[in-house]
Amino acid sequence: MAESSPARRPTLAHRLEYAATRGAVAALRLLGWRGASWVGGRLARFAYRPLGIRRGVVERQIAAAFPDLSPADVQRLAERSYDNLGRTSIEAAILPGTSREDLLARVERVSGWEHVEAALAKGQGIICVTGHLGNWELGGAFVAARGVPIDAVARGMANPIFEAYVTRTRHDIGMQVIHDKDAVRRTPRALRDNHLVAFLSDHDALGLASTFVPFFGRPAKTPRGPAVFALRFDTPVLFMVFVRLPNGRYAFECEPVVVERTGDREHDIDAIVRRYTAMLEAKVREYPDQYFWQHRRWRRQPPDTPPHLREP
Repeated sequence: MAESSPARRPTLAHRLEYAATRGAVAALRLLGWRGASWVGGRLARFAYRPLGIRRGVVERQIAAAFPDLSPADVQRLAERSYDNLGRTSIEAAILPGTSREDLLARVERVSGWEHVEAALAKGQGIICVTGHLGNWELGGAFVAARGVPIDAVARGMANPIFEAYVTRTRHDIGMQVIHDKDAVRRTPRALRDNHLVAFLSDHDALGLASTFVPFFGRPAKTPRGPAVFALRFDTPVLFMVFVRLPNGRYAFECEPVVVERTGDREHDIDAIVRRYTAMLEAKVREYPDQYFWQHRRWRRQPPDTPPHLREP
């Protein structure tokens, strides 16, 4: 079982939130996978319109990333991104209890798995970088279902009861959780055990340094921990995504991230971060409606960022 963070006293609000969530998940399971996913998508679309939750953030960021889109196209893409987020959230919530066979059967296409096998054969672990694209939680479960020991670096949650529940469910499907503030201490151990350690590369991580690299042409604060660990432990770096196909099934895609050593460690770290950020951008361009635009990706930028490249 993953090591736990220091205990926090749950409040009554935490308990009520947890109870409501568990009740909703139990009801959704009765609908089956496709039915529950559809409900999640419809609820999220409702959050976009008419509720307008983070609607301005999403539309501004999409318009900045894809300046050639018309306002109507931006709105259509935004609505589809809400649909995907709702589906992803519900699919992750009902994942516990899903058999390994059922999970593997939901994957229609696997590309690049040979890179995983080659990296494991080296015995030095794997650094996996991904982003909030497609269904990242399901992607981790898929890797675990294929027999790869996986440790996911994740941020802590505000609700300690719900966090404990999510940690248990991840463990039940074969994933260990490393809280981001513990990553510096626990990642080396996981790599020595030849585990795959997964990092979400498009959110800040507590306890890990960051650097600013271009993402859709704008400087974005990006964790450099994966690059640091790769160079320090001579560990292969793989970029992975798990995306939804039009028929509701999934595709797993994996490709190696080039790691070069020039003798200038800081330069080499930043170069690796730029490479995996560029790889994520390319996939977002391919599947723009499956990205987590609800997060303010350019909220933190260098103070000397030109006005036209600041957060939209």
